[in-house]
Amino acid sequence: MSSAAHEKATAGFLVWRLSTKWRTAVDRAVAPLGLTHAQYAVMASLYAMDRDGRQPNQRQLADHTGLEALYVSKLARALEDAGLLDRSRDPADPRAMRLALTGPGREVTGRAIRVVQELLEQLLAPLGGQGGPRAREFTRELALLLDVPLEPQTEKEPS
Repeated sequence: MSSAAHEKATAGFLVWRLSTKWRTAVDRAVAPLGLTHAQYAVMASLYAMDRDGRQPNQRQLADHTGLEALYVSKLARALEDAGLLDRSRDPADPRAMRLALTGPGREVTGRAIRVVQELLEQLLAPLGGQGGPRAREFTRELALLLDVPLEPQTEKEPS
């Protein structure tokens, strides 16, 4: 898609294209580590939450990542089968499963984070790199958009 076409595109289309480009790039980057982009999102989120002293349950992790709870459950089972994640009953809610990275899971996640950070530096290079003022402003703008609640609008029947 050319720069001229980008100027005519809607913000929604450009967000969709960028998210697709990013997801594909991360999938390719973490594949040598045996991960998919979605698995990376789960593991990197767990890594950060653990660093903050939190051990989330599947619902909390789903809320954090923006993934559906059922999908997080499926990913967690696959990562547990691979020995990268432990699932245990939540003492506060026996229906919920708490998630934690295993030793090998932390090691793989650390490597994956380094790979993805390098990829992010490439993506943000036109904005001056991750530490640049334009990239920081871009990050603030993205966060602002993510905070907007979206509810599907249905067409009303004519009276």
